Amino acid sequence: MPVISQFYGILIRMFYNDHVPPHFHAVYGEYELIVGISPITILEGKAPNRVKSMVLEWTALHQEELSENWNCCRQGESPSPIDPLE
Repeated sequence: MPVISQFYGILIRMFYNDHVPPHFHAVYGEYELIVGISPITILEGKAPNRVKSMVLEWTALHQEELSENWNCCRQGESPSPIDPLE
């Protein structure tokens, strides 16, 4: 599962050939969120509120890039890195 971004201890990953709807995994220590790309929503998982807020803010800033990476991963291609939240 490639890491496409990392910020404040949060790893953003996508699986190759993963199930729909388009989503990514945000991992922070023992916590994991599965985040839908369009619409932006937390599909599953738990994390501290500040982590959720940062992940959702980052998702809104990079929604188009995330959609492109989702399509790449679904086709077995390597996703592009995405800038972290600053």
